[in-house]
Amino acid sequence: MNPLLRAKRWLADHLILGLGLLVLAYTFVPIAIVVLMSFNDSSKSRNVYKFQKFTWDNWVDPGSWAPGMADSVWLSIKIALLATLVATILGTLAAFALVRHRFRGRSAANLIIFLPMASPEIVMGSSLLALFVSAGFGGQLGFWTILIAHIMFCLSFVIVTVKARLAGLDDNLEQAAMDLYATEAQTFWRVTFPLVLPGIVGAALLSFSLSFDDFIITNLNSGQEVTFPMFVWGANQRGVPMEVNVIGTAMFVIAISIVLAGGLPVAASRRPSPPDRPVSFQQDSESHRFILVLPGGSGGFLG
Repeated sequence: MNPLLRAKRWLADHLILGLGLLVLAYTFVPIAIVVLMSFNDSSKSRNVYKFQKFTWDNWVDPGSWAPGMADSVWLSIKIALLATLVATILGTLAAFALVRHRFRGRSAANLIIFLPMASPEIVMGSSLLALFVSAGFGGQLGFWTILIAHIMFCLSFVIVTVKARLAGLDDNLEQAAMDLYATEAQTFWRVTFPLVLPGIVGAALLSFSLSFDDFIITNLNSGQEVTFPMFVWGANQRGVPMEVNVIGTAMFVIAISIVLAGGLPVAASRRPSPPDRPVSFQQDSESHRFILVLPGGSGGFLG
């Protein structure tokens, strides 16, 4: 075969694999740097891009963190948890209403849901700020205004995620349960809810990530409160402490653990079971009677 033709064929066979590896490298190299820098000893230099010395102190001694960092992390976690809880409950109820019911203005509601997702964060943040100021909360910006803002932009993501899960459900499953004399409540909790639960959990995880990570909307409506992204932005002017990478690594490990914990049962359920041995008949040489041989190897005479 012509070497040039062979090279072209090899390139065509491995092009997709090579592009995939490049995309993975582009995605995970920054994460690997964050993980590496979480073990960096920066006591002599605060240059976040240069590895000085390996140390466990950033992990085992939270008391050595930069002043205000622990408070900002705890504030972000509280806001993210509350925003996730409220947005998941309201968004799930709204998704069921939009998918399972027909009402006037349903198409307009579906369109409005996408507006917070399509709007730039600076537009949504300034709009919420104008809303709070016009409502008389201009001097009271803080924890509650951040929480309200986060619930509002997380709500759209929850509705869209749960709607996609509901749209893919087979209505025949619920109808079969009703045909077997299950009540509406039993059908919901034993059939519908378990099928929708993966979508709800995914929406909750997405909401938590978006809330914990948000900076622009939070910065416009935070008042004197400082969340973790705002702390990182402020610390960047003086030198980002290595402990910031600890929080990033911990969030990444927790996210991967949750994904693996949710995927392992699914993978186990899809594992192929060993094939059953077919039922066979054998004839006894002495009595000339037929023996039924079961899959487990046991058997007995017929007749």
